[in-house]
Amino acid sequence: MKPIRPTGRVLAIVLVAAMVVCAWLGPLEAAANRRIDAGLQRALVSFAVARTLNAIISVAQGTEVSLQPLGVGVNLTVGQVLDPVNDVIETFSTLMLVASVAFGIEKVLVAIGAHWAVSLVLTGVALAWALLAARRLRSPPWLAQALVVLLMLRFALPLATIGSDLLFQQFLARDYAASEQVLDRTATQVDRDSPATAPAQSQGLVDRIKSWAGAQGTAWKEGFERLKQAAEQATEHVIRLMVIFILQTLVLPLAMLWGLFALARTVLRRAPQER
Repeated sequence: MKPIRPTGRVLAIVLVAAMVVCAWLGPLEAAANRRIDAGLQRALVSFAVARTLNAIISVAQGTEVSLQPLGVGVNLTVGQVLDPVNDVIETFSTLMLVASVAFGIEKVLVAIGAHWAVSLVLTGVALAWALLAARRLRSPPWLAQALVVLLMLRFALPLATIGSDLLFQQFLARDYAASEQVLDRTATQVDRDSPATAPAQSQGLVDRIKSWAGAQGTAWKEGFERLKQAAEQATEHVIRLMVIFILQTLVLPLAMLWGLFALARTVLRRAPQER
């Protein structure tokens, strides 16, 4: 076994002591809760936008009607155009609901980790481990393992939450804002260009579609093409939003939790001890 360096032992003891102090002062919980609340708000807003867009598209899908304005057969297949994006929107709304639940669970776990009982147990285990390390005595394996578990329970989730939010703000926030704006515009455009809502509301459905299709010549074709483009664009940005929320609620936190666990285990394993 390689000889133990006093500097490593002192560093490990200082780090553990600092974490015990932080466990009682709780400087991370407020910052973590603010970021969780912000993420929850984003997920709820996206869920509301998805449900609104889903409702508008569902109404527009019901306007598939066959007409013969000006003697020319016209088949408005609005439902076929919007059906794929509506399926994606429904999946997206479900994911946003799951993301909202995930943020809520994170907040509960942060509160559990910040409980005084966890800090008390952490203090006792850390004190026992530090005394053995200071005397260069080998601590039982279970003691170091218990210390790692308690440190993870107390600090890992707040740190992972803060870290994932910083990465979101740095790399994903612009894409999120742009995609949300596209979905808002898509909802407005589908509502405007749908043949079910273009003419006066007092008209019957068939009369409204006839007015939309025949009054302006080829205007119905232009509106139909706009619907297709809006559907394609909305699908792309919905997928982007899904990727963003999966990264923020699953991939990034899990990666950071694993990294913190590996770091804590490495530091405590390399803490100086004598045989």
